[in-house]
Amino acid sequence: MQITPVASGDHEEVYRVEDRQAGLTGFIAVHSTVLGPAAGGLRMRVYRSEDEALHDVLRLSRGMTFKNAAADLPLGGGKAVILGDPSRDKTPELLRAMGRAVESLSGRYWTAEDMGMSTADMAVLASETSYVAGRGDGAFASGDPSPVTARGVFNAIRRTARHRLGADTLDGMTVAVQGLGNVGWHLCTLLHGEGARLIVTDIDAARVAGAVAEWSAEAVAEDDIYGAGADVFAPCAIGAILNERTIPDLRAVVVAGAANNQLAMPEDGDRLASRGILYAPDFVANGGGIINVAAEILKIADRPAWVAEKLDALDRTLEAILTAAAAERVGPNSVAERIVAERMARAAA
Repeated sequence: MQITPVASGDHEEVYRVEDRQAGLTGFIAVHSTVLGPAAGGLRMRVYRSEDEALHDVLRLSRGMTFKNAAADLPLGGGKAVILGDPSRDKTPELLRAMGRAVESLSGRYWTAEDMGMSTADMAVLASETSYVAGRGDGAFASGDPSPVTARGVFNAIRRTARHRLGADTLDGMTVAVQGLGNVGWHLCTLLHGEGARLIVTDIDAARVAGAVAEWSAEAVAEDDIYGAGADVFAPCAIGAILNERTIPDLRAVVVAGAANNQLAMPEDGDRLASRGILYAPDFVANGGGIINVAAEILKIADRPAWVAEKLDALDRTLEAILTAAAAERVGPNSVAERIVAERMARAAA
């Protein structure tokens, strides 16, 4: 096992992790421990290069700092990624090797389930490290965070739609959902239950077909989701999808979804605002999953009640962000980042 420090910029610690025998190449990034130990999921996906994987883990770990602060959790921001196809390359040996890498940080970073990972995978990591959450069993096990993430995003869609469209319900609205992974699927279930019409896309044709059968959703090609005739656009796949190329195509007037780092550049928040599109900052909208995981890390006895209270508080935070953004005539993202900066400044004082 080789764990090599990487030049970290504004991050506290970044490491390249390699175990050739286990077939592991990955990165662990600790962005900030100002609020507490860094926490953020472990992602496994196909990257075109190590540079792309490093760029992803740096963006994701920074986003976790913002997400944990926005949710008012005593946790900092971190993330880990593994290069490879989880359907083909993931093995117990690889997961155990990553578990040993996490353990080497002595609790400065807690990992959990993310894209390409499952609760069963977390159990394998837990055989090598104490600093893993999202397990399926145990005294404080939080399980799959996807349903809680989806609930938080659903709350954010309702809250943002109320501000932009003056509607107290999503009944009769059309929501374009990009990505039908675990979170996207749970979100569609909630949206359909409220009477929303669904337009969906995903790289997995079987998932799309399932959505059409389950909810009578309209299926569109991947690139056509931006211009779909919807009231709400819910990005629930990869990041950086809101950019100078895609924003002009949007027909929705509300954007709220589960994907991390949705804005390719900070100025993309202004691009959305200039088009009259109200954006729920991703690190606020998708905070439900880390709230659920935090209950396990913090060993909360009554996890369901604590999580429900935190989700309500997160919804109130989004309300405050949207209200302030309207009053100041600025994009919600700038207000959200200011709130995060204030919380971190108080913690560091």
